[in-house]
Parts: sequence; C-alpha cells; structure tokens
Amino acid sequence: MPLAYQSTVTTSQEELDSLWLNAALRQGQRSEEDYLWLSDHASALIEFTDGYIEVLPIPTDRHQTILLFLYRLFFAAIEMCGAKVLIAPMRLRIRPGKYREPDLLLVRSARDTRRQDRFWTSADLVLEVVSHDKSERDLVEKRGDYAEGGVPEYWIVNPLSETITVLRLAGDAYVEHGTFGRGAQATSALLEGFAVSVDAVFDAE
Repeated sequence: MPLAYQSTVTTSQEELDSLWLNAALRQGQRSEEDYLWLSDHASALIEFTDGYIEVLPIPTDRHQTILLFLYRLFFAAIEMCGAKVLIAPMRLRIRPGKYREPDLLLVRSARDTRRQDRFWTSADLVLEVVSHDKSERDLVEKRGDYAEGGVPEYWIVNPLSETITVLRLAGDAYVEHGTFGRGAQATSALLEGFAVSVDAVFDAE
C-alpha cells in the first residue's frame, strides 16, 4: 500500500518507524506521493530521486548559525522588494521524480507561481551550507541538480574552506561568478548591489 494512503491511520511512532524501514528496504520503488507523505511526517530532512529516498544529517550548530545569519541578510535586502526567502525545510522540485531541500531558497516575487504551498517548482536563487558528512553532495551533486532545475543562481557556503562560491546559470550549466574568501565581499550576480562579508559569515555566533 502506498505511504500516502496510510496517512489517516498511521499515528504511532512504532508505525512510523515501520514505514521508515519499509522505505529503506524498497529503495528505487517509491513513488513521488510516497516521498511527499513521508517527508510531511518525518522529523528529518529527506530528498528524493527517481524512487530513491535520502535522509539528510541533522544540521550542526555551526551550520544553523551560518544559515540563519545569511537568511537575515537576504531578508533585510529583499523585504521591501516584494521578494520571498525561506530556509529548510521547504521542498524544491527539480523535475517530476526529483526533489531537493535547499538550506535557503528565494524568489524575486512573492507572487511567483512557482512558489506553491507544499513545495516550490523552482527558485531564482538557492543556497547550501556544505555538510560536514558528505561535501560532494553540495559541491557536485546539487550543482548538477539545481542547473537541471533551471535555478539562475546557486550559492555554496563552505565552512570547511571558509569560502563562498557564487554560481550563475549559463545555458544548462553553471559558471562561476566568483569564489570569495576571508577579507572579501561575496556578491550576487542576480541581486544587484547585494554583498556579504565572508568574515562576518564565518565568524557568526
């Protein structure tokens, strides 16, 4: 029985744990509806690609501190412009059958029809703080995914190297707008005049 059909009867932690195990055992066979139901009810962030479910690690204190610092900067820059910025959890559909959970996602108009209630179908800008467990997820895999989804700008904030890489979409692939280290200001190609002190990001407390 698809997970989605069990939402009205599954209430206990034991039943949820059973569904988690069932999902793990049936990797590659899950439907988009299964994923959406499971991520609605899970306490973890979950991503999905063509039947495969991936559970993301719980963010660390440093990860959350950096992310919330950046969220406040983006929010302050765009709040008077009618834009909208959110942080995870908020699903982003790359295409039917593929979903990611960006750390931060932004559209330049709050009325953008891609901004839907359960998930967004695209964004103008996404940002990831590189995870400590699997850096290639943010550095390589999601670079390809967000390009596939047509996201114009992708920020990679890397606490391991203390750099911020800003990528802009050129055709169907990203090119580097800039990689910014300590002492520099990371700038956006999309948001005119927006700049972030790299030192301030990585020194955030």
